[in-house]
Amino acid sequence: MPHPILVSDCMYRSPLTTSPDTNLVKAISLIVEYKLTGLTVAAEDGSVVGILSELDCIRAVLTAIYNDGDPDHMMVRDAMCTDLNTCAAGDSIVEVAQSMLSSGQRRRPVVEGSKLVGQVSSNNILWALMEHSRAKRFDSKAPR
Repeated sequence: MPHPILVSDCMYRSPLTTSPDTNLVKAISLIVEYKLTGLTVAAEDGSVVGILSELDCIRAVLTAIYNDGDPDHMMVRDAMCTDLNTCAAGDSIVEVAQSMLSSGQRRRPVVEGSKLVGQVSSNNILWALMEHSRAKRFDSKAPR
C-alpha cells in the first residue's frame, strides 16, 4: 500500500464500554441491543482492563447454568478476558488486521498510554481496506 491506512482513519472514537463491576446480564443486554461483538472493559480512570466478547458471555452463562448458578449474579469481571491486545491510533491497519487474524480477536481497544481513545473492529478494518482498494482502482483508471 503506497499510503498506510491508520487505525485513526477507521476507529470508533467513542465506543460503548462497560466496567468490571457491571452486572454481566446488563453488559450482555448492551451487546445484544447494539449488535456488538463485545465491549471494552474500562476502569473508572479510563484505563483498559479487559475485553468482554460474545464468546466470553456465552461461556460464563453456560458455566453458571451448568453449575446451577444464576448469570444474574455474575459481574463483568467474572467473564472478561484480561489478556489484552491493544493498538494505537497511529498503527497501520494492515498490522492490526494481521494481529487480529493471528489471535482470532475481532476488536482492539485503541489506547494512548493506558487510556482508551477508541476501538477498532474487524468490520472497521474491512471497510477501510475496501475503501483503499476502491480508491486505488479509481486512481489507476484516471487519465494521466
